Amino acid sequence: MLEITGPVKTERLILRAFKAGDEEDAYAFESRADVARYLYNEPRTREEITRLMTERSAQTVLRREGDNIQLAVEGDGTVIGYVLLTWVSERHQQGEFGYVLHPDYHGRGFATEAAVEMLRLGFDRLGLHWITARCDARNTASARVMERLGMRQEAHFIESEWVKGEWTSELHYALLAPEWRASRWASNP
Repeated sequence: MLEITGPVKTERLILRAFKAGDEEDAYAFESRADVARYLYNEPRTREEITRLMTERSAQTVLRREGDNIQLAVEGDGTVIGYVLLTWVSERHQQGEFGYVLHPDYHGRGFATEAAVEMLRLGFDRLGLHWITARCDARNTASARVMERLGMRQEAHFIESEWVKGEWTSELHYALLAPEWRASRWASNP
């Protein structure tokens, strides 16, 4: 089991449970077409964001496989994105993580900084053996983040999903616990 009971602080960010008052910040990036472009959802409405806040604020514990942790990424007092970790398999010690970041904050290493903490939670606190991440193959910025983390591309599924009226391709990346422990990220908490 893994429970997030307080904020996770990095050099420049705070990863924390979503709370009342985060709706406007979340709407500022989740309503954008360029944010939703490579996601399964369309740009979100204010009503969707309000409904999602209730779900997200409760996603702070992994009790069993299938559970998700979803944390707000806060920079300088503003929610600039979110990260998530899913416990995929207890028996096989597998997880998957992801991230979404406001485009105004791209290119500054924030996605990498937040993603490192999700890997740390998965490997060091939950004891996972294998963590994956995936992205639309056209999302080269997201693929670069995964590569920067030391993840290896394990698959490139060509036109494997029908999303938003078109066939899309998907990249799958993975990292093993021994690779994590040997990485520069694990040795620099």
